[in-house]
Amino acid sequence: MQLIVDVPNHFLDAMHIAPQDFIAEAKLALAVKLFEMKRLSSGMAASIAGMERVEFLAKLQLFAVPIHDTDEEELLSDFSHA
Repeated sequence: MQLIVDVPNHFLDAMHIAPQDFIAEAKLALAVKLFEMKRLSSGMAASIAGMERVEFLAKLQLFAVPIHDTDEEELLSDFSHA
């Protein structure tokens, strides 16, 4: 499937970004958001972003998205059952 989004050239000029860089950034942003919403696994999101899973996971910090969202109670339960 292909997603087409119209972005006026003056947006890119205002952002001081080349079209290919904008495309890569937009793909990454989409992949990160879908991962954050638990709609995609990290591997699937990495594929959309056009990168390896490890690279994708490293990029999550740029968006303030945790690699996992295990809360303290879940962690304590996991440790007690390990």
